[in-house]
Amino acid sequence: MSGSAISAPADRDRLPPLAAEDFGLEFRVVARGGTRRGIRLERAFWASLKQMAENRKCTIGMLIEEIAESHANTGNLTSAIRVACMRGLADENLTLQRLASIKTISAILVACPSPAFALSSSKKILTFNAPFQQLVRRQLPAAPNEDARHDLKLALDLNVADVFARLEANGETPVATGFVIGAGDRRYRGQLNAVRAPVVEPELLMAFVFGG
Repeated sequence: MSGSAISAPADRDRLPPLAAEDFGLEFRVVARGGTRRGIRLERAFWASLKQMAENRKCTIGMLIEEIAESHANTGNLTSAIRVACMRGLADENLTLQRLASIKTISAILVACPSPAFALSSSKKILTFNAPFQQLVRRQLPAAPNEDARHDLKLALDLNVADVFARLEANGETPVATGFVIGAGDRRYRGQLNAVRAPVVEPELLMAFVFGG
């Protein structure tokens, strides 16, 4: 039998497990502006409506009223609510994807006046700003002129995994650590603050140099 093999999805690509209680139908009476509506929805959709209402700083009743007015011609309010919940989550996910990108990380670093760079878990510098490039050229003149990442070796006093662990334990409070960068036989030692970059995959650190 010919054809391409279909590989199993990685764990991070799998759908999250579905909780049995999310499927349970829950009946609620929602009142808004003198209008009372009896609505039966799965608990997962009630949770989504609650989150949407909190984000918009309104009540669930106000949100359902808006959905009812916007989809008056559908004739099925519960279906309209489900679709509104799914669209709301899709829009939120798209916004997060735009924010959680290396392009956004680069923009943050460019806006920083001090030397800064983004670091992968394997200690590879993925992007950096002009002040960091200037620092490298000044302190390590043997380093390449065009790209500060080439042949540049970096070592942190703390293991990268330990930095992530400390960020997790301390509520994402920046972690200070010493570092050494080298090119050829030249070395430069400094201090930096590390924070978790707003991306999901791969895990990245944003490092802001504050002293040498």
